[in-house]
Amino acid sequence: MPDDKNADFSDVEGGGSSTAPPAGRTYTVVKGDSLSKIAKQFYGNASQWKRIYEANKDIIKNPDLIYPGQTFKIPEG
Repeated sequence: MPDDKNADFSDVEGGGSSTAPPAGRTYTVVKGDSLSKIAKQFYGNASQWKRIYEANKDIIKNPDLIYPGQTFKIPEG
């Protein structure tokens, strides 16, 4: 059996996973949420709701209609 204490891992490279979640913050909608309420929570300003909408246009068809269980990307800043 080889002695693992002397194993040579110098040619091993780190790798990423294609199944890793995207970097950044996310938020899952709960009952009673609105984009302005989520914006107030993350940015301290309800009028910043458009930032969340723009980042999630592929999910949000109508900014006045969001649903519990939807997960949105929350842009930094």
